[in-house]
Amino acid sequence: MNRDVRRLLRDQRTNALAAWSVVVVVAAVVVTSLLSGDLLWAGFAAGLVAIAVLPPVLLRHRNAMLPWEVLLLAALPVVGRVFATVQMTGNLAKYLSVAAVALIVAVELHVFTPVRMTPRFAAAFVVVTTMATAGIWAVVRWGADLLLGTTFLLDPALSEHAIEEALMWEFVASTAAGVGAGLVFAVYVSRQVGLNRVPEDVRVEQ
Repeated sequence: MNRDVRRLLRDQRTNALAAWSVVVVVAAVVVTSLLSGDLLWAGFAAGLVAIAVLPPVLLRHRNAMLPWEVLLLAALPVVGRVFATVQMTGNLAKYLSVAAVALIVAVELHVFTPVRMTPRFAAAFVVVTTMATAGIWAVVRWGADLLLGTTFLLDPALSEHAIEEALMWEFVASTAAGVGAGLVFAVYVSRQVGLNRVPEDVRVEQ
């Protein structure tokens, strides 16, 4: 085994170890949120874990993990919201987390499938996916309020106009976060970061 091959295998194992460590931290957020009664955020964090472990599960290879930097970028707002002490910080973490989900989906498509994105298309894809995710997130909260009697979105202390205005500002903030995540992914695509960390035998053949 030559030096380049040994370095490649070592890098793959190191990346997988770091990536799995990030997943464990996010899983701890799921448990913490459940214990604190924040079921909606626990579900969101659990969804993030599921998306992160999807490649190694489907490809049956423990090293088939995203670059750890991408997972860390996605995990930071999720973990940060647990320690948020003011509403502003919590909302910021929520918007960044939505963008992080779109970023992970885009990177998984780029790394583990034959799909290849140009920087401009990558940025647009992440922005649109972020906006769609924000919409789904709003529908989930609305459904929980109607079916479970929660007040995630339909707060009886607020007027209908105030609720709609707050929701629109959430969409604006989510779009802004998506633009930021899209620019990050555009740089990722243009530099082809992390493609050599995925073992050749676990990529989807073209």
